[in-house]
Amino acid sequence: MTNTLILIPARMASTRLPDKPMAEINGLPMICQVVDRAREADIGEPIVATDSQEILAAVEAHGAKAVMTREDHESGSDRIWEAIEKIDPEGKADTIINVQGDLPAIDPKLIRKSVSPLENKKVDIATLAAEIKDEAEKTNPNVVKAVGTPISNTRLRALYFSRATTPYGDGPLYHHIGLYAYRRSALQKFVSLEPSPLEKREKLEQLRALENSMRIDIELVRTIPHGVDTPEDLEKARQLLERRR
Repeated sequence: MTNTLILIPARMASTRLPDKPMAEINGLPMICQVVDRAREADIGEPIVATDSQEILAAVEAHGAKAVMTREDHESGSDRIWEAIEKIDPEGKADTIINVQGDLPAIDPKLIRKSVSPLENKKVDIATLAAEIKDEAEKTNPNVVKAVGTPISNTRLRALYFSRATTPYGDGPLYHHIGLYAYRRSALQKFVSLEPSPLEKREKLEQLRALENSMRIDIELVRTIPHGVDTPEDLEKARQLLERRR
């Protein structure tokens, strides 16, 4: 991997937390906090892909790069692919990391770890998961479970992702962390595919890749990043970053 870019999709359309990317966290808009975590990962230039002039202006005022994309994208993957085509039409970047724009307190080490499975040239997409310790999470459909076959002590080859409690029987369950590292060619293929049957049924975009015989490997980590979807989440993120500071 000779050239890596970190793409952060961000849009204003949150219903539970209006104008979420611009929510203030310790003196900065949340999207700028995410940019800073990506900078701290020190693995590639962070670039925000957005459909909002307000987000664009805030990111550029923070000294980072942002690119405007269409408003009608159905997924973050489509948005970051449009951004990649605009900022790197020559194809110099061969690895794209997709970091969600609502993870202001993410440990930068997780961003670096997300790329590790791409050491294997057979892997198309890499992602993360952590063992579920909270019993309530095992049956919570909002917690996506990653199912895979072990290929080392810290890595799985993905077989399925589900909102259901799976697999059945004794053994660990894994909480999927929605952070992806793509080979550029894999991202290009992925966004060209039609939404797949299981993707539409589970409402999980990554199943499109598995249903089209793309290989996803999962790096196992110890911590789950805190996402921001509600005012309560926002307050917790402020506290987490204040303690870190």
